[in-house]
Amino acid sequence: MADDNQEKSSGGGKGLMIVLIALVVVLILAVIGGGFFLYSQGALGGNNSQSAQSEVKKEESSDKPDSFKADINDLVLNLTDSRGKEKLMKLSFSIKSNEPTIAALVEEYKAEIIDVVISQISSRSSEELLTVGGKNLLKDELLQDINNVVNEVTKTKPEVAKNNIKQILFTTFVIK
Repeated sequence: MADDNQEKSSGGGKGLMIVLIALVVVLILAVIGGGFFLYSQGALGGNNSQSAQSEVKKEESSDKPDSFKADINDLVLNLTDSRGKEKLMKLSFSIKSNEPTIAALVEEYKAEIIDVVISQISSRSSEELLTVGGKNLLKDELLQDINNVVNEVTKTKPEVAKNNIKQILFTTFVIK
């Protein structure tokens, strides 16, 4: 009986020792990983990687023209489905352009832009707008129509580039 107690207590010690060794190994790996992370972020004197990253960002930014943005927020529009049932749509979107004055242009000619949006939305059913293809088609046509509006209202301003709107991004698109 005494031999059985000694075997049980020595077996439990081995399991505890394995758990402690595993815990120590995990802690060492965590410290090494944390140190590498801090070094790669530049917190431990690894500024060489940080300056290299800033040089890459400068090169990338000089390759592409700057992008500017204007927002049209919270339009509430009437829709119908294929059965003639009326629905409401809430729409917000961003206009991306390479024109630095796009925000001022959008604000100044907001009524014309909203009129184009209403015309485009009214010509579609809610089922069409709920599909990915329908949304992409709407984006493409809005891009073209809004570019036409901006081109028309700025034709007396030669400093504003023609067709400067490059992308339409929906930020709210809800049909209820």
